[in-house]
Amino acid sequence: MSRNNLLAVLFLSIFALSGCAVRADYRVHDPYYGDYHVWNNDEIVFYNRWRAETHRPDVDYRHLRRDDQREYWRWRHDRH
Repeated sequence: MSRNNLLAVLFLSIFALSGCAVRADYRVHDPYYGDYHVWNNDEIVFYNRWRAETHRPDVDYRHLRRDDQREYWRWRHDRH
């Protein structure tokens, strides 16, 4: 493999692995309040604040138990 080809592969690999093209935003339905939220960086800030205030472990929202999700949305709606 030539040096130019190697550099091209390296550059494309770094770009592909950097996550630049991956969009992490998704919609979350709050069944307790009957609305939707976009889970993006802004919501993550709120979620991390809730985890800190309530001493919860670092668990992705999608993997929380339903009771914990309900508690999060209750907390979140009180601070909207």
